[in-house]
Amino acid sequence: MAATTLMGSPWLRIRLLPEVQPRLLRPHLRRTLSVRAAASPSPDGGGPVRVRFAPSPTGNLHVGGARTALFNYLFARSKGGRFVLRIEDTDLERSTKKSEEAVLSDLAWLGLDWDEGPDVGGEFGPYRQSERNSMYKQYAEKLMESGAVYRCFCSNEELEQMKETAKQKQLPPVYMGKWATASDTEIQQELEKGTPYTYRFRVPKEGSLKINDLIRGEVSWNLDTLGDFVIMRSNGQPVYNFCVTVDDATMHISHVIRAEEHLPNTLRQALIYKALGFPMPSFAHVSLILAPDRSKLSKRHGATSVGQYKEMGYLPQAMVNYLALLGWGDGTENEFFTIDDLVEKFTINRVNKSGAVFDAVKLKWMNGQHLRSFPPDVLIKSFEDRWKDTGILQESESGFAKEAAELLKDGIDLITDADAAISNLLSYPLHATLNSDEAKSVVQDKLSEVASGLVSAYDSGELCQALAEGRDGWQKWVKNFGKSLKRKGKSLFMPLRVLLTGKLHGPDMGGTVVLIHKAGTSGAVTQQSGFVDLDERFRILKEVDWESLLQEQESPAETAVPVSP
Repeated sequence: MAATTLMGSPWLRIRLLPEVQPRLLRPHLRRTLSVRAAASPSPDGGGPVRVRFAPSPTGNLHVGGARTALFNYLFARSKGGRFVLRIEDTDLERSTKKSEEAVLSDLAWLGLDWDEGPDVGGEFGPYRQSERNSMYKQYAEKLMESGAVYRCFCSNEELEQMKETAKQKQLPPVYMGKWATASDTEIQQELEKGTPYTYRFRVPKEGSLKINDLIRGEVSWNLDTLGDFVIMRSNGQPVYNFCVTVDDATMHISHVIRAEEHLPNTLRQALIYKALGFPMPSFAHVSLILAPDRSKLSKRHGATSVGQYKEMGYLPQAMVNYLALLGWGDGTENEFFTIDDLVEKFTINRVNKSGAVFDAVKLKWMNGQHLRSFPPDVLIKSFEDRWKDTGILQESESGFAKEAAELLKDGIDLITDADAAISNLLSYPLHATLNSDEAKSVVQDKLSEVASGLVSAYDSGELCQALAEGRDGWQKWVKNFGKSLKRKGKSLFMPLRVLLTGKLHGPDMGGTVVLIHKAGTSGAVTQQSGFVDLDERFRILKEVDWESLLQEQESPAETAVPVSP
């Protein structure tokens, strides 16, 4: 019995029985070799680390693909290796240049810069599969010469009949045609007739293949479930598994880190590696990203592409941080990581083999954490620029935008949410609030008495004078106002919040009321902002018929706030 060790792969051995080398086999003979792979101690091997991310340009970059790219990037950077970008565009009907450009743009936005790729070149290009056809044909011919593949002249009808027969016998749908053992004469006859043919790989009838996956541990397959498989179609186009193997081998990829849905492909690829005498890379298959219902994440669950989250206002720093935590952790309770932190701490052995659930709420929370980690001046300017771009604010020397940003920043998780936050601040939905069930207890706590005192303070100019002095002026005034009504704490501040802001909840009330006053005097707020100034607020407030409101809350037949005649 002879043991053949794959070059560059101390963790994988394939044993061939009997002791016959594939190149000595005649093309028409059927191999009856048993293939067995056994794990050896070290999965890392020596040599330089080279990893690749190989998207198909047939759509947008899915968050699952982005996480795969990120894990490859982090592994390469943490090992001082190379991160290769390869475009798998052999699906000519669905691949588009626009999609390729979008994928590259999304990867660049995430900060995952690649060392080799279609746009930057490299030693092992070209980096688009569509530009590598001559190489695939060269290696296919090499396999033909060695007897590892053979020409298959079966028609589609014959192949379908084989599938149906296997199904009836409850057998795996393996190839059962005659061309694996056809004579030279039979093959020559078909060639002379011009019959289309594929290149089909000879798979040993017996044995198993076993690998030590860096994430999933030992994985094995029985070869009798596979059957001879096609590597080149009758139109001359190479098949995915053949392309990937040739590409990874000729680009000297040391570690293949990819989604678990590619795990079944490993068997075919390992056989091709062996037949071509290529070194075998280490494999690591990352679990799928799941939806909250634990099904595979798809469009029906909401946004799933990186581009969509970019358009929604998410930060690349937050996307990278969150995607890294979908199946990986550093072993601590820490969840906040910059990309430099991740490079420093990432190890493949801490990637979990179970599926990770994509939680959009958690992602948004994490985005807020990264947003608020910006230097204060940068954060404030980003809000200010946003409000000016959307037409809510206009140029002003009043400092209104800065004060608004400081007041609202803790409640904003997405930069795009800043619009709603400031619009909410500037609005005055008093009628809707007073009619709400939540406001009943506030209304019934003699809210009309607080309103009467507040109107008097406004009409006398006392309230506006206090607000003009900023927060200090507000605090002095509200303290004296509370004493005059013999109210303090929640019984004072909740009524004031409702009457002055028209809402039951919001940011710091003192800062809010001072800003509302400033919005009316600074000229910073545009007409389209929906701003209701203090004059208009008190006009609305004076029109409330408190007696009727209380009666209707006791027997709620109407929904509108009563207004005095």
